[in-house]
Amino acid sequence: MEDTSLGKILIVDDNEDLLFAAKMLLKKYAKEVTIEKDPRRIPFLVNNNNYDVILLDMNFTEDTTSGKEGFHWLKQIKEIDPKAVVILITAFGDVEMAVQALKEGATDFILKPWQNEKLLATLSAASRLKESYDQVDNISQKSRQLQADMKKPFSEIIGQSSSMKNIFSIIDKVAQTDANVLILGENGTGKELIARAIHDRSLRRDEIFVGVDMGAITETLFESELFGHKRGAFTDAKEDRAGRFEVADKGTLFLDEIGNLSMPLQSKLLTVLQKREVTRIGTNKSIPVDIRLICATNMKVHDMVMENTFRQDLLYRVNTVEIFLPPLRERQDDIPLLANHFLKVYAKKYRKDFSGFKPAAIQLLQNYSWPGNIRELQHAIERAIIMAEGQELDSRDFFFLSSKPSAEKVKTNGTLNLDEVEKNVIQKAIDKNGGNISKAAKELGLTRASLYRRLEKYGL
Repeated sequence: MEDTSLGKILIVDDNEDLLFAAKMLLKKYAKEVTIEKDPRRIPFLVNNNNYDVILLDMNFTEDTTSGKEGFHWLKQIKEIDPKAVVILITAFGDVEMAVQALKEGATDFILKPWQNEKLLATLSAASRLKESYDQVDNISQKSRQLQADMKKPFSEIIGQSSSMKNIFSIIDKVAQTDANVLILGENGTGKELIARAIHDRSLRRDEIFVGVDMGAITETLFESELFGHKRGAFTDAKEDRAGRFEVADKGTLFLDEIGNLSMPLQSKLLTVLQKREVTRIGTNKSIPVDIRLICATNMKVHDMVMENTFRQDLLYRVNTVEIFLPPLRERQDDIPLLANHFLKVYAKKYRKDFSGFKPAAIQLLQNYSWPGNIRELQHAIERAIIMAEGQELDSRDFFFLSSKPSAEKVKTNGTLNLDEVEKNVIQKAIDKNGGNISKAAKELGLTRASLYRRLEKYGL
């Protein structure tokens, strides 16, 4: 037999001489060989280790011929890990027992005393089977993720402004490395598109890109979604599930809205990033992961560090390179390009024939402040195409924008004192949001904690 790795093997038998002999034989071929004479330790061992093959005796000291103990422990193993590869061994060969063992979930059946060549061949086949199980699981998880990704519209980054040209230059430089990237910018500026562009130009381009909206994950689901869980770990855990870190293995993991994480969740994330391994809920097994990490947020994380609402060590970990995406109002030269792109997309979607925009429409689009950035522009073009008549979009087709101010002026009450200006802006945000602190803080680009401090400072 070729000197190939058989992975991690567990052998459970009450015969210590057999255990010793098997370990001496297999240690030359296996990555790791664990021997155990007490079957009562099986649940602990299987819960806390990833074995490629388990060799299980069918008869222990309490019952030496019927095989009932072997079937009992086989069932225990399968309940813990339904995809476990188990080979039953016994000195009492019986065809009916072998058939029953296979029906109960055993992979194979071998008699002792065995021939070394036969044992090695059986283990080699079983190890390949286990590897195929793992590959199928991985492919299945990645397939589901890819199908979700295919539903995402618009994979292009459009822009010719100086700020975008600078971003393209940064992408080209950082993409070929595995450096962690932090993308900053307002909502709707296209942070995920930048992350995908980095992935598509990286050495991991042929592997999967996994995006996670951290703002949409509750505290209770955080570990399950990111790190995975074992079947039965909690009420709704009806099957084993790989977390996003595992699914993204060898590829790129994009954590959007990372600034929304609470301090306890930041700590858990930092631990995984430092160790480069995850542990599924319901098990103590550590699973190594190899990912390229890209994060994004619309929050001022550097201010949050000063306010002790974002861990400084986590920020250091995720922002080897920072990319700032300017808001659309600072990219007026790109608005015609983006507008024409969305015009083609939605004209095709709704089977309408449009040749372009009238000058007045382009001027209106360039003068508007776009608080929702590219996402708002996209929706505006879609709405206009649905309602418009004719072959060109005119300014009147965007009547719903003209009713909005292009830029709200802050009332300063005749003062340029920064504290007074800030106080007025905060009061205006609170009034606008009906006293809702969370909404006011979000609109101001502040955390709730920092807004409360300012409220106290100004006696509001």
